Amino acid sequence: MNTQAAGEFTLINFFLSHFPRARAPVGPGDDCAVLSPSKGAQCITTDAIVEDVHFKRAWSSPEDIGHKALAVNLSDLASMGAVPRWFVCALALPRDFPRRDLAGLARGMSALAREYAITLVGGNFTSARELSITLTAAGELRQGIAPITRAGGRPGDVLYVSGTLGDARLGLQQLQAGLRRSAAILRQKRPVPKVALGRIAARFASAGLDLSDGLAQDLGHLCTASRVSAELELERLPLSRAVRASLGVEGALAGGEDYELLLAVPPERTSAFERACLRVEEPITRIGRLTPGPPGHIHDASGRSLRLPAGFDHFRGGGRIDRSGR
Repeated sequence: MNTQAAGEFTLINFFLSHFPRARAPVGPGDDCAVLSPSKGAQCITTDAIVEDVHFKRAWSSPEDIGHKALAVNLSDLASMGAVPRWFVCALALPRDFPRRDLAGLARGMSALAREYAITLVGGNFTSARELSITLTAAGELRQGIAPITRAGGRPGDVLYVSGTLGDARLGLQQLQAGLRRSAAILRQKRPVPKVALGRIAARFASAGLDLSDGLAQDLGHLCTASRVSAELELERLPLSRAVRASLGVEGALAGGEDYELLLAVPPERTSAFERACLRVEEPITRIGRLTPGPPGHIHDASGRSLRLPAGFDHFRGGGRIDRSGR
């Protein structure tokens, strides 16, 4: 059966049946959800994934797509140090979208929602030419803990990145070449939001963000917001063996959709931060430091300006980012 035969409200109930009942005074079914006040400040994010922009249905299972739609929003919450609490989901479906695929979307999304204890409290269904999923998600900051923003970095802060870089870009290239299974492809289709690391970082970091558009571009965003320059140690970038062989450092710098965290930590907090990450087995790597200088300027250890590969931009092509400050 496809969505056209089932009807809108039947589909909504079918989708919701895959999720636990919302822990909210009023959840799905009314014009609005009603939520109890939280103890800490709330972080709110919205992100969308669109067919043939963020995924292809020929490459990704419905479960993959549902997982990714929620994961990219959880990554935003992680980057601010927030604990995931609730989300709403707006689904745009082709009229001939199979009911079994809708079940797959729900299964992928609900499995991740259970893992991170985040509750679906409402949403919307509409028809469209291609599949798209737009989520708005909220997380709560612990009382007394400030959010991690892009603007708090100061000269001398040490730069860290989690995990490894470039795997999602390599996975995309492998999919485009006809490969269907690899560790890199899994990173492309099923990103893992760094929620636990974000909660740790909230106690130590001065600034940070998640790497959705590539380290080269996102480090520039952090530096511009913090009005600092950065020294980047290219030889220290954490790359998997496959990425090093296939993309090299430059390819990894440009790779989007890694959803790792880039964090700036004041030097007096670095030892405690590293110990905290080690205790919970969250891999992090020092990759440089923030320095005085023109906002957004990125240079190597000798002071030489770096012209870095461009990251992903929805409205521009590729190219290079000139971080020379000139």
